[in-house]
Amino acid sequence: MAESNCTQATEFSLTGFTEDPATQVTLFLVFLLTYLVTILGNLGMIVLIRASPQLHSPMYYFLSNLAFVDLCSSTIITPKMLVDFISEKKGIAYAGCVAQVFIFDLFGMTECFLLAMMAYDRYVAICHPLVYPLVMSPKCCFQLVTGSYLVGLTNAVGQTIGMSNLSFCGSRVIDLFFCDISPLISLSTSDTTLSYIILRTPASLFGVSSSLVVLLSYGAIIAAILRISSAEGKHKAFSTCTSHLTTVSIFYGTSLFTYLKPSSDSSGEDKWAMLFYTVVTPMLNPLIYSLRNKEVKEALRRLTK
Repeated sequence: MAESNCTQATEFSLTGFTEDPATQVTLFLVFLLTYLVTILGNLGMIVLIRASPQLHSPMYYFLSNLAFVDLCSSTIITPKMLVDFISEKKGIAYAGCVAQVFIFDLFGMTECFLLAMMAYDRYVAICHPLVYPLVMSPKCCFQLVTGSYLVGLTNAVGQTIGMSNLSFCGSRVIDLFFCDISPLISLSTSDTTLSYIILRTPASLFGVSSSLVVLLSYGAIIAAILRISSAEGKHKAFSTCTSHLTTVSIFYGTSLFTYLKPSSDSSGEDKWAMLFYTVVTPMLNPLIYSLRNKEVKEALRRLTK
């Protein structure tokens, strides 16, 4: 009966990180700089890849889409977080919360599969170089990228449907700096069994499958590199995937820690882990590829000339 008299939430409150004004100003400046670097880095990577003929290859086609995904996922979270740092009221409308859940889950799962497709691309390039142009044709690359976005869309629709079935009759304070589906389920006063199933099933299915592609690809790559007799050949083969391996390690490491760690009372620790996953990682990806990749540095040097 109480559930039937529940008024649908129209707004949520976000706790953010701290209430200290001086600390909030410091965090605002730090994350404003982080966001500007994220925008410039990812936009610069997209423009560089499109403008440089030597980067018109499958690996950089995937990388340009990864930069676009990082740009979008960061933009749905960081600007709102920056506004909250300098605002007295840290609130977000229900519609804005739904939008954050949808877009964050869309691009988060898309990035998982883009990284998996990039691992598969490196596997074909190193283990089957003779058939690489045939296997990783432009049509195939387009289909792989489109499939990644469709998987992300499927995940986002599922999470949004799960959220739409929740009722919030009690507290509407989200102990985080943006709307994520997990704390929303914890706040709900309705039966959350179905929502948990909708949350966990696609996330586990898609997350595990993309992780397996990465693990199997790099398992085969390492085995192929170990069979190379010369040290120079081993170094050359491994150098073609060091940037991607670094990106994969950061992304999957932070995401696994964020979503699979045992629940605890250390909400502050969870916030900082989520911050690194959602705000810092999109900034690091273009830096990793620009600093560790000789082809990108060479293309940038030619373009600046």
